[in-house]
Amino acid sequence: MSMEIGESHDRGKEDSAAVQASPRSPLSSIDLAMDGAMNASIEQLYHNVCEMESSDDQSPSRASFISYGAESRIDLELRHLVGGDVGERKKDVVLEKKEESNEGSKNREGSLSRKKPEKLAKTSPNAKLRISSRKSPDLRKVSVDEESPELGPLLLKQAREMVSSGENLNRALDLALRAVKAFEKRAEGELNLVMSLHILAAIYAGLGKYNEAVPVLERSIEIPMIEDGEDHSLAKFAGCMQLGDMYGLMGQVENSLLLYTAGLEIQRQVLGETDPRVGETCRYLAEAHVQAMQFEEASRLCQMALDIHKENGSTATASIEEAADRKLMGLICDAKGDYEVALEHYVLASMAMSSQNHREDVASIDCSIGDAYMSLARFDESIFAYQKALAVFKQSKGESHSSVASVYVRLADLYNKIGKLRDSKSYCENALRIYLKPSPGTPMEEVATGFIEISAIYQSMNELDQALKLLRRALKIYVNAPGQQNTVAGIEAQMGVISYMMGNYPESYNIFKSAVSKFRNSGEKKTAMFGIALNQLGLACVQRYAINEAADLFEEAKGILENEYGPYHPDTLAVYSNLAGTYDAMGRLEDAIEILEYVVGTREEKLGTANPEVEDEKQRLAALLKEAGRGRSKRNRALLTLLDKNPEIEPNCGQRPVY
Repeated sequence: MSMEIGESHDRGKEDSAAVQASPRSPLSSIDLAMDGAMNASIEQLYHNVCEMESSDDQSPSRASFISYGAESRIDLELRHLVGGDVGERKKDVVLEKKEESNEGSKNREGSLSRKKPEKLAKTSPNAKLRISSRKSPDLRKVSVDEESPELGPLLLKQAREMVSSGENLNRALDLALRAVKAFEKRAEGELNLVMSLHILAAIYAGLGKYNEAVPVLERSIEIPMIEDGEDHSLAKFAGCMQLGDMYGLMGQVENSLLLYTAGLEIQRQVLGETDPRVGETCRYLAEAHVQAMQFEEASRLCQMALDIHKENGSTATASIEEAADRKLMGLICDAKGDYEVALEHYVLASMAMSSQNHREDVASIDCSIGDAYMSLARFDESIFAYQKALAVFKQSKGESHSSVASVYVRLADLYNKIGKLRDSKSYCENALRIYLKPSPGTPMEEVATGFIEISAIYQSMNELDQALKLLRRALKIYVNAPGQQNTVAGIEAQMGVISYMMGNYPESYNIFKSAVSKFRNSGEKKTAMFGIALNQLGLACVQRYAINEAADLFEEAKGILENEYGPYHPDTLAVYSNLAGTYDAMGRLEDAIEILEYVVGTREEKLGTANPEVEDEKQRLAALLKEAGRGRSKRNRALLTLLDKNPEIEPNCGQRPVY
């Protein structure tokens, strides 16, 4: 009996959940890479706490940094620090309800905004340190009374300096632990203790000791109380965001989103619904939801950020920030398939950036505009947008810059789609020349992403060996990177698909097995991505005649995709069809017929009775019915049986797929 591979090797955006994003995916410009985040976070944390301790600095202004183009990462504008993992999050730990008025705590501006950390060689231009910037004395050479109130700050300052200078992190860890103990002895130093816990957790993260960081961050969140004032609220907010960052670093998306949401709620309680800093956090949380492929929630949060911009009026800085939010909203709409709406947001963002003479930002938005035009099959307009961006990047960054390569990849994808394979290969080769010899300072994640995107183009051309070779290069970059387990699993899943297409079923099985294991370990056991990977592994099992194992995998995939996509989505129907074939091979004829009747009925309704895919399914069903010695049941009975097993699904209310 024939099996369906779930169309995952050629269906474009629907498969971005199963494998890596397609070359023109709007999500390819958003990355969770965390290079240097630990060091930069400690630097920024130190600035934040010094501001927090300062009683006379009433309004430290907030620096805003917007980045687009090939250098774009998930925007770190709001990021204070990185943090640690936790097993079970209890929301009531971080969300005490404020019982008294917030008016007194709103007097000081800026203390609840998330600021983008600078590189260690720089100091935030608006940070006003209350501790001397001179190097602190080496405590190994200076005698300090263990009971002295100066011991804790001195230990913490030296730990921070050691991390900032790239010295031994283990030595910094020892100093931070001593600082925590020193602050624990002083009842009046509560915020100092919280700050020392944040830095201690960040050092643990830098050493890869995530489990040790977890209880440290949990404690840092429990200590400060919102009702004790804005400084305490900042400490709790920072702890929530730090813990959320760590979850993201470890690939545990659901927990990350929970902590970010808690931080946002604290910020809204203290600052109010329309404070610009709340808008920044909304945008940050929206980006995290985009990473999780949760586009409806991302859209809601991004719209909240845009509404806050509208409420607070327009300034030059606000205009730039609003443009960033509009670009993000465009990416979200693009991912949802609302290409016309995406174009509207892109154009508005481009106009705002152009008015401030941000040429490279405009070029980056032009790339997104080209993506939307390509999705609408308006290829000439897409080429024009790409070429416009290419000219700017070549002039401003040089012809060997990764941003130039990223435009080459887009053009290669476009020409591949319109059947101009020679032009497509030429652009692939141009991009590879840059990625194979990247310029100094190019993040390796950008290089890996380029390999993945070009691999997808070669795969669509049926040049499978070259596609597999590029995925191996990408895997080599990511395999030992912290927090990239899901990315590695996605690359492996795509390698499994290619091995399956090449007929190398044992290799495909082993690769899919590894990918599924990584998804399970990272907590991604309920996502559509995981469901599709299970389906692919099941297919490899069928080819190895491991029918019982295949049935278990298809059943697990069925439950996940029904929940994520609904029973009418093509990926869900593909799993149904595969499960029916497996049941047939196991001798469970009636179960196979019941499922296949539903699949045929649904596809007849969605695709029409003359569709070749429907005809193939009908022939399979007819053969089963003939074997069973009966005619085809009415569709309604099969549908109702399925709905009885899934009471949350109502007839004619198929869920819209989320890409």
